[in-house]
Amino acid sequence: MFTHFDEKGNAVMVDVSAKTETNRVAVAQGTIYTNSAVYDAITTNRIEKGDVLNVARVAGIMATKKTAELIPMCHPLLISKVAIDFEFDAAALAITALCTVKISGKTGVEMEALTGVSVALLTIYDMCKAVDKAMKIGDIFLVEKQGGKSGNYKA
Repeated sequence: MFTHFDEKGNAVMVDVSAKTETNRVAVAQGTIYTNSAVYDAITTNRIEKGDVLNVARVAGIMATKKTAELIPMCHPLLISKVAIDFEFDAAALAITALCTVKISGKTGVEMEALTGVSVALLTIYDMCKAVDKAMKIGDIFLVEKQGGKSGNYKA
């Protein structure tokens, strides 16, 4: 059942006032594929614009806090913890970003985790586009979620 529409078909924000607060966690990931020059420059911190991964980490964290401003029916949430981590695949010239978001609340943080990972990857692209405009961002998905009425999920 789609809950973002009322009986007349109007878009509505879901009423979560009757729900109980639970601890909730969501993890999302996505990957940016680069050329060897960008991959080497990022992993050795030689991009002219600065420390790409730390800037991307901050951007991702900031994005999680802005999710309700970007996605129309998302609830503003009091986020307890956000972590952005990176994994490297030298053979694929790929950097995977993982965003973990935690709250104690009445609704989940999947959208916040997906937004955080997306903005972290976009930031990497922005900081490195002078070296490689052909970078590809993809494979963005929810890895897992814990808590809430629907229970746990793991991809």
